[in-house]
Amino acid sequence: MSSAPSATGITLSNVSKSFGRGADAPTISDFSLDVRPGEFVSVLGPSGCGKTTLLRLIDGLLAPDSGTIGIGGRAPRPGRHIGFVFQSFRLIPWANTLRNVAFPLELAGVGRAEREAVARDWLERVGLSRFAEAYPAELSGGMKQRVALARAFAGDPDILLLDEPFASLDAQTREIMQLELLRLWEERQLTALFVTHSVEEAVLLADRVVVMGPAPASLREVVPVDLPRPRRDAVRSSARFMELRTYLTGVIRTLITEDPNSPFFRRG
Repeated sequence: MSSAPSATGITLSNVSKSFGRGADAPTISDFSLDVRPGEFVSVLGPSGCGKTTLLRLIDGLLAPDSGTIGIGGRAPRPGRHIGFVFQSFRLIPWANTLRNVAFPLELAGVGRAEREAVARDWLERVGLSRFAEAYPAELSGGMKQRVALARAFAGDPDILLLDEPFASLDAQTREIMQLELLRLWEERQLTALFVTHSVEEAVLLADRVVVMGPAPASLREVVPVDLPRPRRDAVRSSARFMELRTYLTGVIRTLITEDPNSPFFRRG
């Protein structure tokens, strides 16, 4: 698999989306962002601000009410060119690990021998070769998420969308999976958009952190993460990492406490 950066970027221009509550109460309002080819961008924001909706718009699962979205200059469409990793793993319970990883290739019509060879290669990359015949019920949470990552990369996508993929894992497993994702991304360097509630996770992974405000969400701030790559666990203790984490924590706290719809709203 090529290690060259993806040639596909993401462009959102004045995008708005609502869900039957009227144009005066959109979930996302006038949102604009350019994600450069091969860039890793984390998205932070209060709960319910539309982060998942943003990913679904980019994936083509939803259409914007207004504005435009471009994926390499073309309109979004679901397909193998976009890998999607979910919080809930979304593995097929009646399929073994090998078939779960090969599933995007199966949907694309790739022959069985070829897709299984690709799936075995990715299972080896995530350290699960000996679990090729195991079923999801036999795997731990961390192993299931490794399968989900392998499945997303196996389709050889240009873009990777990740919707809080590590939120359901325990703290130690989550930190291991963050480094695992970094390793895989550094190898492939495809364009990645990662939604998270964790400031530390956002800083560790990203080239830039995008902050979304409360619904109706719009882009509030973009913070460059000027930490060297490749990144390893030791970066968490660096002075610059702690500066960025402290700053972004303050930004998110301010957004929550100044939102009239938040239970933590501070009057005056």
